[in-house]
Amino acid sequence: MTQKSPTPLQRIAPQSGTGFRLNKGDVLVVIDPMGEQVSDLMAFAADALEDGRPTEWLSSGRTFDYNETIYLTTGHQLYSNRSRVMFTLLRDDVGRHDFLLTPCSTETFEILYPPGTADGHPSCFGNLVKAFEPFGIRPDQIPTTLNIFMNVLVDEKGQVNIGPPISQAGQRLELRAEMDLIVGLTACSAEGSNNGTFKPIDFQIIPAGE
Repeated sequence: MTQKSPTPLQRIAPQSGTGFRLNKGDVLVVIDPMGEQVSDLMAFAADALEDGRPTEWLSSGRTFDYNETIYLTTGHQLYSNRSRVMFTLLRDDVGRHDFLLTPCSTETFEILYPPGTADGHPSCFGNLVKAFEPFGIRPDQIPTTLNIFMNVLVDEKGQVNIGPPISQAGQRLELRAEMDLIVGLTACSAEGSNNGTFKPIDFQIIPAGE
């Protein structure tokens, strides 16, 4: 059997996103090429479709339950709403990611960052909607995302604050797909999540068996 080579390194432009498929066993490598840049990730099970619509997706609640922590890193597994393992984290150069907060949206900017979207501000939610549209996934089916490299701080009273990402240029997160998946990935559009700047995100797919 001929082994497949890793895909070329691909770049997601600042404040944009993309969608693609992963096969079981493939490793998704997400890289922060310049440092301090968040990437929102969402995945749906490719084999769990009803009338073409997905019924199984990456679940923050199940993932927190089964790992017994909100701080996910190397060795942890990410679960679906049906309690199946979707990803295993193989390598984590940063050690701080968020799975509490939803992807930034038009409403995020209107409520939290006035004057909102009068200037046509992009959002991770909007970019994920575009990324998933070719796969028949509707906006209301996009739940809380895994916000890679996002530095969310929770104090003893439960107050949530967003700090600058601690990721440095070239650091990465590697996730192995444990089932066939439909994936959306962004370069985050929220100033407050990226220390006031917008930069690209790089990614690569290493096929199963490599």
